[in-house]
Amino acid sequence: MYRDIWPFATLYLSPADAAEGSRLWAKLGLLTVNGVILPLFSPTKYIPIDPKEPLTPSSEQTASVFSRLFYTYLESFIWRARRLSHITYEMLPPLPDYDHLKYLVARTFPLLDPMQTKSQRHLGLLLIRVFWWELLNLAAMSITAVIGAFAAPISINQLLRYLESGRAEAPIKPWFWIALFCFGRLFKDVSDQWFVYYTTRLSVRTQAIFTELVFEHALRIRMKADTQDSSARAESDSSTAVATPDNASHLSPEGTQDGASSTGEDGGGTHSATASSSTAVASDHNAQKGKGKSTSDDAKKEGEAAKPDAAQKAPSRHLVGRINNLVSSDLTNLEGIGMAATFFAIESPFQITLCIIFLYQLLGWSALVGLATMLITLPMPGWITKHIQGAHREKMKLTDARVQTVTETLNVIRMIKLFGWEPRIVAQLDKKREEELVAVRKSKLLTLLNTMCNDSDSNLIPILIMLSTYVTYVGVSTLVMKRDLTASLVFSSMAAKVSLERISDFLRNTELIDEFERAKDGQASQVWTHTVPEDRKGVVGIRHATFTWSKDGAPSQTPGGTRKRAFVLTVDEELIFQRGKINLIIGPTGAGKTSLLMALLGEMHYIPAGPDSYVSLPREGGIAYAAQESWVQNETIKNNILFGAPYDEDRYNKVLYQCALKRDLSLFDAGDETEVGEKGITLSGGQKARITLARAVYSKAEILLLDDILAALDVHTSRWIVDKCLRGDLLQGRTIILVTHNVAMVSPIAHFVVDMGSDGRILSQGSLETALARDSDLLREVKEEQEELEKAELEIDAEKPDDAAAKQAAGKLIVAEEKEEGHVSWAAMKLFLSNTSKRPVFFWLIYVSGYVIRHALSNVETWYLGYWASQYETHPSEEVPVQHYLTNYALLLALEMLSLACIASYYVFGSLRAARIVHKELVASVLGTTLRWLDKTPTARIIARSTVDIGTLDNRFARATEMMTQVFVYMLLKVVAVLIFSPIFVIPAVFVSLVSALCAHVFVKVQLSVTRELSNAKAPVLAHFGAAVSGITSVRAYGAQEAFKAEAYRRIDKYTRVNITYWNVNRWIGSRIDLIALLFATGLATYLTYASDLSASNTGFSLTMATAFSSVINQAIRVYNEFEMSGKLPVNFIAPKLYGPTPSPQATGEYYPRIRQYLLIEQEPKPTPEGVPPAYWPASGHLEVEKLSARYSEDSPKVLRDVSFEVAAGERVGIVGRTGSGKSTLTLALLRCILTEGSVRYDGLPTEKINLDALRSNITIIPQVPELLSGTLRQNLDPFSEHDDAVLNDALRSAGLFNLQNEDDQSRLTLDSQIAGGGANLSVGQRQILALARAIVRRSKLLILDEATSAIDYETDSIIQTSLRTELGKDVTLLTVAHRLQTIMDSDKIMVLDAGQIVEFGKPSELLKKENGLLRSLVDESGDRAKLYAMAMGASSS
Repeated sequence: MYRDIWPFATLYLSPADAAEGSRLWAKLGLLTVNGVILPLFSPTKYIPIDPKEPLTPSSEQTASVFSRLFYTYLESFIWRARRLSHITYEMLPPLPDYDHLKYLVARTFPLLDPMQTKSQRHLGLLLIRVFWWELLNLAAMSITAVIGAFAAPISINQLLRYLESGRAEAPIKPWFWIALFCFGRLFKDVSDQWFVYYTTRLSVRTQAIFTELVFEHALRIRMKADTQDSSARAESDSSTAVATPDNASHLSPEGTQDGASSTGEDGGGTHSATASSSTAVASDHNAQKGKGKSTSDDAKKEGEAAKPDAAQKAPSRHLVGRINNLVSSDLTNLEGIGMAATFFAIESPFQITLCIIFLYQLLGWSALVGLATMLITLPMPGWITKHIQGAHREKMKLTDARVQTVTETLNVIRMIKLFGWEPRIVAQLDKKREEELVAVRKSKLLTLLNTMCNDSDSNLIPILIMLSTYVTYVGVSTLVMKRDLTASLVFSSMAAKVSLERISDFLRNTELIDEFERAKDGQASQVWTHTVPEDRKGVVGIRHATFTWSKDGAPSQTPGGTRKRAFVLTVDEELIFQRGKINLIIGPTGAGKTSLLMALLGEMHYIPAGPDSYVSLPREGGIAYAAQESWVQNETIKNNILFGAPYDEDRYNKVLYQCALKRDLSLFDAGDETEVGEKGITLSGGQKARITLARAVYSKAEILLLDDILAALDVHTSRWIVDKCLRGDLLQGRTIILVTHNVAMVSPIAHFVVDMGSDGRILSQGSLETALARDSDLLREVKEEQEELEKAELEIDAEKPDDAAAKQAAGKLIVAEEKEEGHVSWAAMKLFLSNTSKRPVFFWLIYVSGYVIRHALSNVETWYLGYWASQYETHPSEEVPVQHYLTNYALLLALEMLSLACIASYYVFGSLRAARIVHKELVASVLGTTLRWLDKTPTARIIARSTVDIGTLDNRFARATEMMTQVFVYMLLKVVAVLIFSPIFVIPAVFVSLVSALCAHVFVKVQLSVTRELSNAKAPVLAHFGAAVSGITSVRAYGAQEAFKAEAYRRIDKYTRVNITYWNVNRWIGSRIDLIALLFATGLATYLTYASDLSASNTGFSLTMATAFSSVINQAIRVYNEFEMSGKLPVNFIAPKLYGPTPSPQATGEYYPRIRQYLLIEQEPKPTPEGVPPAYWPASGHLEVEKLSARYSEDSPKVLRDVSFEVAAGERVGIVGRTGSGKSTLTLALLRCILTEGSVRYDGLPTEKINLDALRSNITIIPQVPELLSGTLRQNLDPFSEHDDAVLNDALRSAGLFNLQNEDDQSRLTLDSQIAGGGANLSVGQRQILALARAIVRRSKLLILDEATSAIDYETDSIIQTSLRTELGKDVTLLTVAHRLQTIMDSDKIMVLDAGQIVEFGKPSELLKKENGLLRSLVDESGDRAKLYAMAMGASSS
């Protein structure tokens, strides 16, 4: 090369082998083919990572070097996708085997998984060890790119010298510098693209690894109680958004469906899924009536005593939400971590060094003055960054507060609608939003200040450096290559640091169940040295042990110390369950029955009492577990029952029969292929309970743990389960441990009975007779239950909801998420653009004009430097007024900086105004929609719109819009500047623009499809997390962790495959636009050198503008693409290097269409002035219904048909009917929650003319499953602070709460007691009592009880019924939907519904006189006929 090629570029040298003539050229040709072309274009041989399991090779693995450099291996996919309106997952290039999660886990988990390593090093250092090869490649590409970047300024400098010399012959010919300009830029562009390639691949691998790592660790976590003051986690636990996915299973906040005692059985064992720091808030219990207690009224005082700063801590997060945050927002923050690390550690120092050397060669020692200025001003951005961090933390706290409120609101949205609270909730959310936006504004303005100081090439610090350099040296201006420490890099690195700390905290500081603590902590294994004795191998039992819900859950042993309220299960003697038999665990509410099951399963913390202590639950034959609060996956009914087991048709059909599911499946058009939906929304409570039981029965497990499987079933179905299932052949010979309240029904088939006392200790074990002899309360309750069973033979099918027929019309209930094909619509963009100001056209005109002025000033500055330098060509240096030019130049810089500050601040206020309005409209739209729409739409999806999408609106979309405006104005003005001096280049400029536009069109079309596929691939990953964590106890009990891990592998690999394609398509467009821009700039350089007569200064200006223009074409396309699809923006869009942080695959442009879709959903009638009722209304509970019909949607059949009745004020009406008869539908119709026809008059006013909020605020309904908010009991009873404590305590007393607890019990429920989200730390019965108290506080004239006492024991139910008769006003009308005849036989009237029509209505005594009446036939068949007749006659005479 040096001997024979270099001489052609010089003026005086000749090729050393010129004498060879044509042979020389032949040699060079062969050398080029063999040494360059063949290696570049030969395909790569596929070598599988695991030769034993070779996979389908990806085109990336077999592509040639050239194909990999310029991504030509993607051509076939891209042009195929270009022709299609939508691509499918199968069309994407295969996933390279080195990116399969199986390989990545084997490579990285030995260093990252806390179960496999004892290292406590910072997670960032461990990542460096894991990804050392990728980081080494990043460093190499960074250095080569920096070296290549200097080719342009060196070439331009030499070309300008050539022009300054009047084009005199130079030692090196000009074409060499043009070639250096071209190939140097090409070298830099390829290095840049590969730098970004390695960055994005590192990001994809990091996401996959941490996603799986967090998931596997979540399967090891102990579930603990969660209330607002229970968190001791520092601010780092806060997060900006609850990234909840579509179809995610957001069941109870702690997975209580599996576990413990948030059920109606076990208040003592209450636990919920809190991340790492909350203590188990449970309760001690006394024996009075065997009722469970909860947190005491001194909770707040004790919490403050233990943790003085507890009030400053953020509310504890639900585990599902926290994990979703870790694998979504936190992993997003790690996207650019490799780039940031490389920039700070390698590129920035290397580039600064080269810049100083280069400038020193040009400017001498004055370049060192500029360096000194840079070092002196370095603390300034550091000081600003510190304040930005503080503002960012404040914003995160306020965002967390809003997200928490939004999430809780949407989780109880049905309650809000039924109570008519929508306007007040909207006001609450608006207030939270306004507080958040104040913090967002502060953060953005501080970011702007940082930008003004450091971010661009015409701001404060660069200006000071430039001026200090030019003051000490005045000469020819040259292109100075600057690479500033940009705000985006600072923030991404700060966010990455916080996210790494959050992930590290989750992995290292969350409390694990004892099985994994033993493996993780060598010292902890000492606790487990008390192994099961040889003579107890194979038994199911416990001896001499204590169990708590967390390590810190045991009562304080310090005399006089702060007492921790934590449930303790104590087994003083030896408890051994009988193998192959049915064992019962009985006892009062809150005694710890569920906790005993959890102790056997290893879910509770085991504290041995002595050397002979043990816990034994043999797992060799398999374990099956059925939780009381049923856990179902968002799968078909069949898959929920099989749960991964092989399908055996005979066994499966037997299970359906024995679990009484045959009739239920006949109601579904799709049968057992019906999707159960999120939270099992298509199923009633009884159906979910029987599916959970069926899963356990179908399994081949030898030991079955059944947690009160009969609680959600009516007596007829319970009897069926006992006779057909528990006595059935499928359970013969298997060990059954059954927690139950139905002692009288189940005891005949029980072989062993454990009676739990209310203090968490075992009262007796053995036969039922032994338990009854030792427990007088149990004896009394069994007698009462036996009487109730006799009465309950009259029950009309109690399963709920009645609208099941309407919901079961199709196998698939959950509607697919709406997606737009093609480009983002103008209507969606208008949602943002039109809300930035009251006069949006005027706003955008000012904004765009401001940036035109700003970039015009930037161009003038560059030209002015050249003009200043040109004065030295025509005047002696002493005649050039340096102070004059320097002052003017400084003024231009100041004007540009001022214009940037004004226009950027102007945009901040406009974008926040749009964000405020869109959020308000979204909340109002969701709260104003219909219940049917809420049934069809997963709550997780709505939460995502209100949290993730709104967060994107605040930051990414606003930034994307700003960047798109800037980059196109910048590019346009650069073109104009070039054309002013070189008009001939209008044709190449147009050609370049057209070709770039064509490439961009192809790119955006393909990328939109890939991005939507990416969104579809991400949601199932998070949904799998939600389902697994919500049902973690069931998963661990069945030993299904490996199956769930395998499914996680499959879903993560699918997401990774799409993600890699997304990034590769970005590189495809980048390499092509870089090439087009390079040809344009090279052509202009050639023209200006050989065909133009421009001066050196104007030539330098034109080349500078052309270089900037060609560099920004790629950025313009990327910004436009990001405007439609992604939210993260380039680090520095005017930098010659296309560097910065890679665009996020989350589709920003899709957020607006999705938000807009939620603004157009079906709505309930809005309030009107005419709909405001008179102030006195309602004065009574008089109700008149005439020809009322109802349906759930316009195209569905009528569920109620011409129902007419009248209820006088103060009457008590019982409503009975079979499943699907319309009981609950009638209550919804009275509240206008569904589509109705006919007339309903409430206290004389037609309800269809009354505003919905006014109507529902004056009718109170108590549903079967009450919904509670996290906060104090006071806040739940009176969320808007309208009543004093005396009123609230009276309501609690009337609801029967004070009859269930002693005044001297420190764990009793009081107004200050903390309630976990959803009431998770209360039993179901306690929740229903609080719901009744809340209804009493509202003092409505019409009160509806919809199976409101179904989960309450008989004695408490009697107390509540008595309270309702005595405490309610005489003019309060009471409608009671019930399935026990004894509950409603003393009502003033009874309504019997069948198929949506009233078949009987009247006084009980009158209905019993009808010869063929339904009510009479049921009563006559009863074994307690006389008592029921007496109740009816007593009601009539009263």
